[in-house]
Amino acid sequence: MTKKVTINILRQMKAGKEKITMLTAYDYPTALLVDRAGIDMILVGDSLGMTVLGLEDTVPVTMEDMIHHTRAVTRAVSRCFVVADMPFMSYNISREEAIRNAGRLVKEAGAHAVKLEGGVEMAPVVKAIVDAGIPVLGHLGLTPQTATKLGGFKVQGRSDTAADKMLSDARALQEAGVFGIVLECVPVTLADMVTSSAQVPTIGIGAGPGCDGQVLVYHDLLGLFDRFQPRFVKRYRDLSQEITEALTEYKEEVQTGSFPAEEHTFK
Repeated sequence: MTKKVTINILRQMKAGKEKITMLTAYDYPTALLVDRAGIDMILVGDSLGMTVLGLEDTVPVTMEDMIHHTRAVTRAVSRCFVVADMPFMSYNISREEAIRNAGRLVKEAGAHAVKLEGGVEMAPVVKAIVDAGIPVLGHLGLTPQTATKLGGFKVQGRSDTAADKMLSDARALQEAGVFGIVLECVPVTLADMVTSSAQVPTIGIGAGPGCDGQVLVYHDLLGLFDRFQPRFVKRYRDLSQEITEALTEYKEEVQTGSFPAEEHTFK
């Protein structure tokens, strides 16, 4: 697909059982590569707190952080649909503040949509943002901003009660107007149930192959972030090692005098 990805196209992909691809990106050069690779969606995730800013988790990420990085990403894309995460406490205080912050990510940073975590309890906020004309992507299962409340970074929805709650959450988000739902760290059977019952696309991350699409963190996929590696990550390259080797080679050549060579100088 070479034309600009839109919400209507994402809906058509679900209807036609064509898998949706999504990756995170946090800067211009990364977004340029993701866009050129033909990926359908970019998530400017608050995961940038860990992968780019060196924080312990996503909680300290600010609106200014998200606007700064989203601006860089949207400057690079020509076809990807760009979704920006709403950081912790940017949508939890009031509907008015949630609308204002979502609007900043669209108006100031150029995002095509925003993403926020939560189900039934956040449905009124989602509806308010959607009613204001801003598309919203939902997020259920493991919600990193409130992982402490969930008992840590672990699979969600394993009990019958928890599974019923997630199905109710998905229905509430759909009724509130989300155009899609991210399912993170959810058992395969439950993810399949949500996907088959939802009329909007589901994007899985650790939720099995039955989701309408998949998302991974760019740095995880390429081996650029090695503090931890979740079970659901497939590492397609180990660029961390390759980059370290290249930098070490550069250092050695400078120290031995073999760089710069004659072809790297002017006369």
